[in-house]
Amino acid sequence: MDNLDFDDALLEPGWEEKLDFKAIEQAVQTMIIAFGEDPKREGLARTPQRVSRMYAELLAGYRTDPENIINGAIFDVQYDEMVIVRDIEFYSLCEHHMLPFIGRAHVAYIPNGKVLGLSKIPRIVDMYARRLQVQERLTRQIADFLRDLLKPQGVAVVVEAMHLCSMMRGVKKHDARMTTSAMHGAFRANLATRQEFLDNISRGATQLRI
Repeated sequence: MDNLDFDDALLEPGWEEKLDFKAIEQAVQTMIIAFGEDPKREGLARTPQRVSRMYAELLAGYRTDPENIINGAIFDVQYDEMVIVRDIEFYSLCEHHMLPFIGRAHVAYIPNGKVLGLSKIPRIVDMYARRLQVQERLTRQIADFLRDLLKPQGVAVVVEAMHLCSMMRGVKKHDARMTTSAMHGAFRANLATRQEFLDNISRGATQLRI
């Protein structure tokens, strides 16, 4: 499949065979007809193909290979202060309505002899965000993955997001946003450590907008 807008080098070998593009196209065509539209008219004739390629990108996290993401970028470093990567932009799809939620993740860990290459943390966020998700699970999966990978003294993740399922439909509250957190190790056990992280990510924070 060509013209995909993500780095397929990160995906599992043979991922294209595991994704049924034809089934997605047929489902989209069925929906177009159910909406009362003509799937053969000019603007819609190639919509099923476009949508199938779109979902291949938006849901690439199911087929992302963690080993390819990390790619050996774990380094032995004697450093035991907090490492924070903040304002990691992401998008995901709510599993309840398949509408987007868009936000930022803030990730911190305290090393225990090993550190991770800087670019890998945003890629880990994307691996879990590009799935049918709920924000609570996304937050926990990022934290658990880093805990299991690095065995650090502690891991903290805070995710802020705006959900189109509550902005476009339902309660229709445009400015409502959701914040979730997951803490392991020192961040859960030590209030001062947790507060240091929260103070760092709130410093200079800007309003989340879509």
